[in-house]
Amino acid sequence: MDFQTAFIHYIEAEKRYSPCTVKAYSSDLEEFVRYLQEHYQIEPPQAEREEIRSYVVDLVDQKFSASSIHRKMSALKSYYRYLQRNGFIATNPALKVPLPKIPRRLPVFVEESRMEKIEAVQVDEGDFTAYRNYLIIEMFYGTGVRLAELIGMMDEDLDTANRRVKVLGKRNKERIIPLTEQLVKDIEHYRTLRSQKAEAEQQAFFVTEKGQPMPRRTVYLIVKECLHLYTDLAKCSPHVLRHTFATHLLNKGADLNAVKELLGHSSLASTQVYTHNTIEKLKKDYAAAHPRA
Repeated sequence: MDFQTAFIHYIEAEKRYSPCTVKAYSSDLEEFVRYLQEHYQIEPPQAEREEIRSYVVDLVDQKFSASSIHRKMSALKSYYRYLQRNGFIATNPALKVPLPKIPRRLPVFVEESRMEKIEAVQVDEGDFTAYRNYLIIEMFYGTGVRLAELIGMMDEDLDTANRRVKVLGKRNKERIIPLTEQLVKDIEHYRTLRSQKAEAEQQAFFVTEKGQPMPRRTVYLIVKECLHLYTDLAKCSPHVLRHTFATHLLNKGADLNAVKELLGHSSLASTQVYTHNTIEKLKKDYAAAHPRA
């Protein structure tokens, strides 16, 4: 029986993992299968904890980052959990395998003063491409959505009358994010331009000049170019704007649980990392203002 194919079908059709996750898990499993065949001449269901631990050591020797190794092991744990639940193996050998520690890094974000400069840029309101690119930045910063969520937005998802957008997140979980009054105005103007300039009518909200859904890489490059112009950050990506959205909300006193819901996090632990940035800001404010600091 082809357990690997069955597992991939399971996470795609039943667990409804995102296409990116499915692709990554499939690649990780194929890599693991090759390792077992080359070093032990066995298939994954025959592997035990020692073989998996050896695989982790091999990844470390190949200079894979700790986060990459954790991701690969996440795929293996899910795979073996699937085999165990279906009675193909008795225990999950991927559990309790020692993994390298992931160094804690604070999320990179854009300072409020830099975002104000970006938002103050004068954009030709008759230029479809320029205005669309400007709105892409504003949507990332104004809603905190992920890249996949933004390019997956359908026109019907944006309800400007009620000032909200429906977002389809990881594992097809829906959430509602409010829209600011200014963002609503920008969306409506973009829709007007799109109907005049784009060559074909599409269901996707953000489209190319030919009316096709925006390619992932194109959106990434739009954000990267913008952030390089107005910040000195080494990392410039859509996720930086997501970090910026969360950090600025918390800096302004937003409730942590509310930010968790807006970001679509499954646990509060994922959101709490942003509180470290807030604490750093408090320390700076304290040092600058307190007479005895």
